[in-house]
Amino acid sequence: MGHATPQGAYNLVKFVMEEVVKPSGENIRVDWHGHCDRGLAIANSLWAVAAGAHQVHAAANSLGERVGNTPMELMLVNLRLMGLIDRDLSRLKEYCETVAIATHTTIAPNYPVIGRDAFRTATGVHAAAIVKAFHKGNVELANIVYSGVPSHLFGLEQIIEIGPMSGKSNVLFWLERRKIAADDALVARLLEAAKQSARVLTEDELLALCAGVAPH
Repeated sequence: MGHATPQGAYNLVKFVMEEVVKPSGENIRVDWHGHCDRGLAIANSLWAVAAGAHQVHAAANSLGERVGNTPMELMLVNLRLMGLIDRDLSRLKEYCETVAIATHTTIAPNYPVIGRDAFRTATGVHAAAIVKAFHKGNVELANIVYSGVPSHLFGLEQIIEIGPMSGKSNVLFWLERRKIAADDALVARLLEAAKQSARVLTEDELLALCAGVAPH
């Protein structure tokens, strides 16, 4: 259904379960088939499950008629985080990218969990908290401190970038991950270039700024 609200989805499935299925005395499976017409497909499907639906329909990358069906990958993410399923989803992004290639479609950069930017940050205050958790050896904390989704559960990781809103923590962590000595002059050079930029600096641009700095 594409026109239902979460409360409507719950009420409908509840009615079917209590007024149709149970009185029949038969073993009847109840499915929920959702569409994204109002952007409520995931919420409706979750409420259908809460009301007793045995199965919900979904499609990879939300592919389907009109604006698509309930997105399979985001249903799996939410069911996993709600503790309703416990399965290995470490290749979820690979699955979605494979479907996108096969169907000649694209995945939006800001698409939840599997989009290119889902776990990227260049903001100084965000990076500082994430880096602090990493340095304490607490990967789980690093993956949830500024994200509603723990990236490690889905085979992904937090990515710290450098841009105009970055701070020293971004630069130090970026250099550390690439085993480049973080002398004061280099840190200042990268940070200054970032502050003068109107966007996040690319890997090639940052490496060019590091030219002549020997890895250790």
